[in-house]
Amino acid sequence: MLRIYDTRARQVEEIAAGRAVRMYTCGPTVYRHAHVGNLRTYLLSDLIRRVLERRRVRVLACQNITDVGHLTDAGSDKVLEQARAEGRSVSELARFYEDAFRNDTSTLNLRPPEHTPRASETVDLMIELIAKLIERGHAYEVPDGSVFFDVQTFPTYGEISGNRLDSLKPAHRIDAVDPRKRFHADWALWKPSSGDLTWDSPWGRGFPGWHVECSAMSLRFLGSSFEIHVGGIDLRFPHHEDERAQSNSATGHEVVRHWVHGEHLLFDGRKMAKSTGNVVLLSDVAAAGLDPLAVRMAFLEHRYRQQLNLTWDTLRAADRTVRRWRARVAEWSESPSAPMAADYAERVEAAFSDDLDTPSALRILRDLERDESVAPGAKFETFLHLDQVLGLDLSTEIGKARVLPPGAGELLAARDRAREARDWEEADRLREELAEMGVRVADTPDGQSWT
Repeated sequence: MLRIYDTRARQVEEIAAGRAVRMYTCGPTVYRHAHVGNLRTYLLSDLIRRVLERRRVRVLACQNITDVGHLTDAGSDKVLEQARAEGRSVSELARFYEDAFRNDTSTLNLRPPEHTPRASETVDLMIELIAKLIERGHAYEVPDGSVFFDVQTFPTYGEISGNRLDSLKPAHRIDAVDPRKRFHADWALWKPSSGDLTWDSPWGRGFPGWHVECSAMSLRFLGSSFEIHVGGIDLRFPHHEDERAQSNSATGHEVVRHWVHGEHLLFDGRKMAKSTGNVVLLSDVAAAGLDPLAVRMAFLEHRYRQQLNLTWDTLRAADRTVRRWRARVAEWSESPSAPMAADYAERVEAAFSDDLDTPSALRILRDLERDESVAPGAKFETFLHLDQVLGLDLSTEIGKARVLPPGAGELLAARDRAREARDWEEADRLREELAEMGVRVADTPDGQSWT
């Protein structure tokens, strides 16, 4: 069964799965395009799902769509300005970027969750949860119509991030000095407002705080306890700490069994964010002539809880590997059928199950690719079997006419000249470069040939 690092437990633990596992993933904010760094978290959820499903475990997944709640009044005004500038209503703006996000995840072969509730359409669930927290003494209303969570009623706050209440300073929070709060670390569950993105509630017109949506949605769609909660490492604090406090206080017990977090992604050594001018979209990768699944491959080359510094060179190398493997699978498909290479398959699946050790899995597959003692038909069966987790579309070249990738023709001509000049070292170097592109070169009495 899958063993994975539990952030709260601070150790690798086995997912105790019966016939089904329920998994919640913090979803996208849909007033902008998701960049490739955002997408890394969703690959983590997809890998968990695929590995469990290979073990014949049904996964019920829920992923929210944040289209309200994370904004201040000033933020709401910016969204309204953006919508006007793009000639859309606020809801149309949100749907546009939600569709763009779904297109990106589909392009990366991420399996869609069973539930994708929108925050704007589930405010009633949040109001119901807030009322329950007030009733149970975990939240309080103030005269202006705001409602705050009383964090001092939840003594185990901080178990996920290590940020305990007794060491948490007011300056660590954006809204540190707020006389309406009983304690500086309390957070807003409901905010009064008369703007466009507002709803009626028992406490007056306003909108929900950001953290409350994930508690309300996960409890509604996955039940009062579920196995896995996934998110980026930046959400440990305060979002996941606040979410855990809300959910546990509402139910009276521990709701999430395992908290799983993916590490940050850098691009060219810098944080990927609009504020830094360092944003790369999946569409940028395609515009550079690379297969978008090169992004998925580049992510697989690194373990999910290691910080990844992505570069264009990394993506080009991943693109070459994806194309080469597809070409090899197509080549092996023409060989006689043979049973799967069981030893290799078992080792790869063991790596998947060992805290999603995808780098080791890829190394084993490269060994299989080079192993001349394994029949081509067996390699074909093994690669396609394991692609059910890899998700790299390795079968797409089967039956297609073989066409040299861009630049390969020039390299073949250069290698021909090197052979004529008896420059064997250069000829070998060019052979290796062609192999990286997915072109296998053989020397024959009639000259070089390629597949």
